Formats: sequence, C-alpha cells, structure tokens
Amino acid sequence: MRRTERLFALAEALRAHRGGITVAALAQRFGVTERTIHRDLVSLRAADLPVKGEPGRGGGLALDRTYTLPPVNFTAREAALLVAAGEWLAAARILPFTETLRGALDKVRAALPRQGQAELERLCEALAFAGIPAHQASAAVRGAVEQALFEGRALRIQYRKRPEHMPQWRHVRLRTMVMTRTEILLNCDDLDQREARQFVLHRIEAAELLDDAPA
Repeated sequence: MRRTERLFALAEALRAHRGGITVAALAQRFGVTERTIHRDLVSLRAADLPVKGEPGRGGGLALDRTYTLPPVNFTAREAALLVAAGEWLAAARILPFTETLRGALDKVRAALPRQGQAELERLCEALAFAGIPAHQASAAVRGAVEQALFEGRALRIQYRKRPEHMPQWRHVRLRTMVMTRTEILLNCDDLDQREARQFVLHRIEAAELLDDAPA
C-alpha cells in the first residue's frame, strides 16, 4: 500500500474507532512499524485532522469528540464487496435479521452516484457464492429475537425441542447468538429454570417481547 493510500485508510480507521485505538493495533493492521504510524499521524495532524492521544490502559488514539464526520464515501469496489457479502448472508440464512440487513445494503447503494451504482451492479454480477441454506424461522420470530438481542429485552418463546414433542412456552433473556452453516443457536438465561440454556432458532414457533422478567 502506498503512503498516500495508507494515510486515507488510517484516517478511516480512526473514524471507525471513535473510542480509541492503539498505535500498535494500527501498525499491525497496516503491516508497518509503530514508528511509521507515528510519522503518518504527524502528517494527518498537519492536514488538520484532530487526532488526540489518551495515555494509560483503555486509552489510545481517537478523533476529537467535537469533530464532525463527513458522509461515508464508498468506492464501487468496496460497495460491491459489502453488498455481495450481505446478500449472501441473507440468501444463505446465516444472518437471520435479513430485513435490517437489506435496509443497510440499500444505504450502501445509495451512497454511490449513478455511475458508481452501475459499476456496483456490474461487479456484483461477477461475484457468486454457494452455501448450504439454514433452516428458517418466521419473520415475526426473527424480528422479536433481533429486538431482544440489540435492546436487551426478555422474550417469551414457544419452543419445540424435537418435531415429535409438544411446544412449550419459555421465558428467556438472550445473551449471545452463534451462527453456523446449518442452524443458529441462541445462548439464553432461562428465566423460569434460572439456568443457562441453548435454543435453536428455527425451533422457536412464536416469540413475544417482554418488558420485564416474569415474577
């Protein structure tokens, strides 16, 4: 990577880590020495990019909090890779929150001018993925799980452990989600049994958001 390209990429990396990132992490990311990163930072500061340094544990380099970020600008190649990867995640059902994902992909497309959008479509046609489709949960269940995950809400789920079993209602709080090529696993706190439980997403037949844990 040429120095000019690295300076632009370094500025983008700082924009992407407003909470701070270390010189060592930047050096590893760009495959250069820490001394080189320090020289690049001098150049960025000379170009009026307000890079601040916070010493000590948890500190690092960050842009000044008052710095207003310009709109994100993608190249057609960057956008093509993001869109193609996102569409594959949705089509292969690896990521269950497809409606939110497709909305994000539309924003990536919208960030490009008309000529860039045409180039994006051409590049996307040149990329193809093959995968094993996962089992699918209903859109209502996926929507409730998405809200529960990102908003820290509890859920009431109707769960069928095996096809031959009767479904049961469970009250859970979702902690983490593990995505494989064939199924999506939800690691939860079972609020009724007061223990950790793992549930398979496509075996959830209904889901309702709760404001509070059941008494």
